Amino acid sequence: MESAVATIEPAVAREPLRKTPWDRLWADKLARFSLIILAILYFCAAFADPLTPYSMDFNDAEVANAPPSIIHWHNVKGEVVAPYVLQVERTFNHETYEQRYTEIAGEGYPIRLFIKGEPYKIFGIIPGDIHLFGVSEPGHLFLLGSDINGRDNFSRLFFGAQKSLTIGFLGLFIAFPIGIVYGGMSGFVGGAIDNFMMRVAEAIMSIPSFYLLIGLAAMLPPEMTSSQRFALITVILSFIGWAGLARVVRGMVLSIREEEFVQAARAAGMAEFLNVVKHVIPQTASFIIVAATLQVPSFILSESGLSFIGLGIQQPDASWGNMLKAALDNANELVDQPWLLAPGFLIFVTILCFNNVGDVLRDVLDPKMQGR
Repeated sequence: MESAVATIEPAVAREPLRKTPWDRLWADKLARFSLIILAILYFCAAFADPLTPYSMDFNDAEVANAPPSIIHWHNVKGEVVAPYVLQVERTFNHETYEQRYTEIAGEGYPIRLFIKGEPYKIFGIIPGDIHLFGVSEPGHLFLLGSDINGRDNFSRLFFGAQKSLTIGFLGLFIAFPIGIVYGGMSGFVGGAIDNFMMRVAEAIMSIPSFYLLIGLAAMLPPEMTSSQRFALITVILSFIGWAGLARVVRGMVLSIREEEFVQAARAAGMAEFLNVVKHVIPQTASFIIVAATLQVPSFILSESGLSFIGLGIQQPDASWGNMLKAALDNANELVDQPWLLAPGFLIFVTILCFNNVGDVLRDVLDPKMQGR
């Protein structure tokens, strides 16, 4: 009698039957690439002090409007050496009114990693003075040249990102709770109260947002510090950003409030506000997440626009908007100094990445797309 031999098949890795929204989002190549770019931008903004060779306030009038530093890899004998830069000298042509920078032959200044430089505090708390890279004085390392005041454009891009990127999420934290609760209560209560609340929201929506921003920002006193101006601009952006969300949430709540679980909570005696917060608003979460992702770019654009026309963050503090304004103030030199448009390029990339993530999120969280 032959004995039966049991064979054990090797375990085969199986994909989960239902992918989470995060899995579906990460599986999209464009969304994944956009998320990585955004993560890099926010990381650079958060740790701008140690990542850059200079502080935001560094300036040297002797090297104003200097071109990007030329990095050398060979010494005078043609041998490959560690990268270094040469000191530059500014000359002025009194006939053509042109200034030129020429390198001074001689000893170079090596580009060193983890070099000791200007002291700083990360997040205003953690002290330090080590910078990722830089050169020793009196050498200068300007990867994107310097501005009219001799400040390093590359370093200021990082510090400008702190305000331009942060204002989007700060605006959301103020505007979205207002819009969600306002729209939720309006749709849930209904009747005359709903009608009145929506007319208020529509009145705010009817005001041209950017012109309202200009008017409110122009009313800010000029002696305000940049921190105070930044806080008030955030509040202004939030004031005009909640009404559209409230209107859409209200429309969703009108249908959700008729669901059995909402009616059961009401029959059990649950307070109206608690019923809205606990049972109704969570049903709008997918829309809110998508709306938040798509709203951030509008806040970034609004802040950049205000700073660009001189009503936002003021010099010497950096934001992408006022850096772009400083570049366009020297419009005649942009042909020879295209690197001054770097802030505009970063604004474009940031908004494009947020829109890409928002579009994919909308498809991922849309119930009609599930299972496709």
